[in-house]
Amino acid sequence: MNTIIVGTNRPNSFSLKVAKFYQKELAKKGLETHLFNLQDLPDNFIANDLYGKKSEEFEKIQLMVTQTEKFLFIIPEYNGSYPGVLKAFIDACVFPESFYNKKACLTGISSGRYGNIRGVEHFNGVCAYLHLNVMPLRIHISQIKQELNENGYFYKEDTLKFVNEQMDKFISY
Repeated sequence: MNTIIVGTNRPNSFSLKVAKFYQKELAKKGLETHLFNLQDLPDNFIANDLYGKKSEEFEKIQLMVTQTEKFLFIIPEYNGSYPGVLKAFIDACVFPESFYNKKACLTGISSGRYGNIRGVEHFNGVCAYLHLNVMPLRIHISQIKQELNENGYFYKEDTLKFVNEQMDKFISY
């Protein structure tokens, strides 16, 4: 299974729009993916699903994570890094089988100039600790509010070039 992780639980996020774009385009290229939005985490997962405890709701999520071989993370910039909910999600997943020796692709987005370069690097460190093998081509999409058209599609030629290159490499990774 291939899973796209929306790296925030913010409603109607740009991360979700980008994840849906990737999912549609990857399907056109022949790769089916499952999309998991962190907004779909159980409301009280911090109290119920950390430190060895697992709720019935999170067990379904854990099964999806365990069955995934390749992850594509869409990671928005929050305060110069990545969202805390993404870290809490990773921490709630069972170690090591959730991520150990699996593959990941990282895409950073931000409304600022740098496309979450720092946050993707921070998350890359977590991936290294988990033995989650990160694909070398990580992209950073800045000014995300100007990158998507009204239909949720990238339309700028240079962005499309890099996004398509990343998707092609993710398929063969």
